[in-house]
Amino acid sequence: MPEGDTVWLTARKLHDSLAGRALTLSDLRVPRFATADLTGREILDVTPRGKHLLTRIEGGLTLHSHLRMDGAWRVFAAGERWRGGPSHQVRAVLGNTEHTAVGYRLPVLELLRTQDEDRVVGHLGPDLLGPDWDPTTAVRNLLADPGRPLGETLLDQRNLAGIGNVYKSELAFMARVTPWLPVGELAPGVPERLVATAQRLLEENKNRFDRRTTTTARTPAPVGGAGRRPGEQHLFVYGREGRPCLRCGTAIRRAGQDERVTYWCPGCQSGPAAA
Repeated sequence: MPEGDTVWLTARKLHDSLAGRALTLSDLRVPRFATADLTGREILDVTPRGKHLLTRIEGGLTLHSHLRMDGAWRVFAAGERWRGGPSHQVRAVLGNTEHTAVGYRLPVLELLRTQDEDRVVGHLGPDLLGPDWDPTTAVRNLLADPGRPLGETLLDQRNLAGIGNVYKSELAFMARVTPWLPVGELAPGVPERLVATAQRLLEENKNRFDRRTTTTARTPAPVGGAGRRPGEQHLFVYGREGRPCLRCGTAIRRAGQDERVTYWCPGCQSGPAAA
């Protein structure tokens, strides 16, 4: 599932390509809105809110989308051949004289009044990359249910918006606790550092799709590891099952948690492990 930094970058690319221009092409390929014609209306802005995308359109309308696991927005030059999946996976097309934005496999796509945006994003906690970011509120939200496991608490967008499965595992590793540790058992000062680190990591990664949480850590290159220089390692634990921990050398483990996958190091992360 795309995380808040990926959604932020997607919104920026959509905004740069669509905002300030009138639509010459509009096609919403979901039954409920298939007859909606936005042609001639100007795109005002594209704003990320946590993992949600809000495309605001002239006339008081907002096109709300969410990528979830498999969704993606791709931007092409006008007339360029679309690439991103077969045509039956296209859910939305927005185009102007210069660019065409194509939404593939979007599980959430709805047209609503801009004044009603709170209906779809009003439940979210402080946005790690938004103007409403408030670390004090985020910490208070995280600690509201002391018995809840850290991993589940970080993923709950009502606490703070933007953390996904990758950052959940990475943040727990950086805090040296397992994702199953109840948040009420975190040492004093750790919740504040967790929240600050989460915001810093998303901020540092928001301008690139090649996410990284490590800095100079280097390990032997994986077999077939295309796309990275030999020895480069971008993440501490996520996706590294069976490989040595960059901190202590223990093999990284993987398990399910709340219907999601979790990675952790049993050697240097304290707390309960998967049942």
